[in-house]
Amino acid sequence: MTENRFKYLSICSGIESTTVAWEPLGWEAIAFAEIDDFRSSVLKYHYPEVENYGDFTKIQKSDLQGTDPDLLVGGTPCASFSIAGLRRGFGEDRGNLALEFIKLAKRLQPRWLLWENVPGLLSSEEGRDFGTFLGGLAECRYGFAYRVLDTQYIRTQRFPKALPQRRRRIFVVGYLGDWRNSAKVLFDGEALSRNNPPGRKQRESTTKGTTHRITRSDKYVQDEIAGTVAARDWKSPTDLVINPDEPIAIQAGHSKCNGIGLNQEGVSYTLTATDRHSIYVDGAIPRNKIIRRLTPLETERLQGLPDNYTQIPYRGKPASECPIARRYEAVGRSMSINVMEFLGERIDAVEKTL
Repeated sequence: MTENRFKYLSICSGIESTTVAWEPLGWEAIAFAEIDDFRSSVLKYHYPEVENYGDFTKIQKSDLQGTDPDLLVGGTPCASFSIAGLRRGFGEDRGNLALEFIKLAKRLQPRWLLWENVPGLLSSEEGRDFGTFLGGLAECRYGFAYRVLDTQYIRTQRFPKALPQRRRRIFVVGYLGDWRNSAKVLFDGEALSRNNPPGRKQRESTTKGTTHRITRSDKYVQDEIAGTVAARDWKSPTDLVINPDEPIAIQAGHSKCNGIGLNQEGVSYTLTATDRHSIYVDGAIPRNKIIRRLTPLETERLQGLPDNYTQIPYRGKPASECPIARRYEAVGRSMSINVMEFLGERIDAVEKTL
């Protein structure tokens, strides 16, 4: 490999959306760090030449054998900062991995940092958790800027109309010794121009049906944008594909079934992972594919991943028998390719001016 290539170390790597996004830049991944067995298998399948260190908290500068990263990138587990995670923040082990990210940066001293998490971090412990994280960066001499980006708005060369998924994440960009370079990445004119709502025309979708998205109020709404792809979608899907030629009634507020599948008003109960038998179309059990959850392939496309990227040989079985639940989980925990491509392009542009 060329010695002067821009090099990065990816931690909490997942299935490496980062590397998929940054491949056009010609950057070099010097190592990954992922502990989950399935996600590690995806990494080994696609990037067999890149070492996976597993637990990133144990990585030392000497482990990299003289190959210093120009950039450290990763999204430490977000459950501690989300509503679903009961907002335990830095008082819980997974939240403390955010501080371990800073410790690793201090050991390696890369010029650039890129860290991702859920927007709930902004209000976790009334903002004190995020303040602690930023304070830690400052103590390590990193100037920083942060911004919330939404997958559905970020346009790049590969994704000129963005991706039709509502996925908001906070991104922190750090630069060693100077906050101005971080600010240029996120807030110069070009960076701001590529985060506006893109124009989309109605067109036939790959699902051949209408997608209904569940909201926080547990109701389904119809629009052109899918809900956030979540790791749990294999058991409690946030999106349904419905044949538009078949009317359906979905009512929120019930999770039980009375054996008939309809309430007294003739409306079917809320769709759940366990009450699939309570979904009715025109008073009858729906035929095949009239109502279904998004497939793993469709969730991959909503993240911008190559088709069947997570369909790999696993535990001695062929790719055709790859466990669907693990594919849903891996995709739901990954980053959107268009957002990571955008950030990589912005860092690359600023880096070339230094």
